[in-house]
Amino acid sequence: MTDKKQSIARRPAWPQSTSKPVTTPIQPSVVYASPDADALDQQYVEGSGYTYSREGHPNATVLAQKIDHLECATGGLITGSGMSAIGAVFMGCLQSGDHVLGSTQLYGRTLRLMAEDLPRFGVETSLADPTDIAAMRASVQPNTKMIIVEVISNPTIRIADMEGIAALANQVGALLVVDNTFTTPRGYSPFDNGADIIVHSVTKLLAGHSDAMLGYVAAKDPDLMEKMTIAAVTWGLSPSPFDCWLAERGLQSFELRYDRAEQNAVRVAKALQGCDGVIRVLHPSLPDHPDHNRTHILTGAGGNMVSFELNGGRMAANAFIRAADQIPFAPTLGDISTTLSHPASSSHRALTPEARAAMGVSEGFFRLSVGVEDADLLIEELRTAVAAAV
Repeated sequence: MTDKKQSIARRPAWPQSTSKPVTTPIQPSVVYASPDADALDQQYVEGSGYTYSREGHPNATVLAQKIDHLECATGGLITGSGMSAIGAVFMGCLQSGDHVLGSTQLYGRTLRLMAEDLPRFGVETSLADPTDIAAMRASVQPNTKMIIVEVISNPTIRIADMEGIAALANQVGALLVVDNTFTTPRGYSPFDNGADIIVHSVTKLLAGHSDAMLGYVAAKDPDLMEKMTIAAVTWGLSPSPFDCWLAERGLQSFELRYDRAEQNAVRVAKALQGCDGVIRVLHPSLPDHPDHNRTHILTGAGGNMVSFELNGGRMAANAFIRAADQIPFAPTLGDISTTLSHPASSSHRALTPEARAAMGVSEGFFRLSVGVEDADLLIEELRTAVAAAV
């Protein structure tokens, strides 16, 4: 009995093979054994290899390198979620007395972090309309250390004046942070357009299957990257190896998915414009989009996100959701399938009706994250749901 227990406790060598696996293996190990103390010392000195998975693991490295390639970056970091990537930026780059200028149309949790959490640590914050460079300039303070924006806003699909904002950040010596989740490296190249730091919610379009929650951050300056990495390791913003493996698998089809979804979005936007009861449709490809003159900064047709407003308020909204029963009603985006979001009851529910109205978000306002389905079937489903709602 004793011999059996001892044999189970032994750690056999990993099986060797002349041939190699085609897919990336998953390595869920939390710790990595070193041959001796000198070797462990050398690892920390050189910053090579793996010791404890909170400090890094192979699946995160592989995924980071692939996103680095898409973003023309080096040394990017994978974190446990998109918000943890934002957290790494704030904790690694800011200190008490700094000021952060943000877009009024950032992701809701980023807005909350700026409004309620950063001030507790002595960091001042303010917001301005990213489509109005005069408003952005007027909000800059002598201690402005960082400007953070999204290229395309959620959920109103406005396009920020990125050329003006990049020039402003350079002029005042502030770090320009671009959340590239909506646009992705397929639609916009932040580093080529003046950004210092890129952030992603990998959970969305990059992974693409609603089964992995991850974030990504990269900086042009290696010193900044080191500070953010230390912050992420210290605060435990680490990613799961399994989620990294899933996201890497999803990333293999990213460009195909993005292009097909973008093409579908253009068709859906045009089809919705012709529906009775639809007050307005928002997609950058449409000539009546308020920022259509800025589409030149995008490398495609405007992405896969389409927003629209129905006449009839909450009653019409509920009727539409029930009738569109083949389209998941879920507060997410970037899935391979189309998903439907109602900002007034999800992402923007914490705002007052007056604040939502100021943004153009009514009870009849919806956001579609268009997927790769057959566009004709998707349009038919949407038209039927609109008819049922109005």
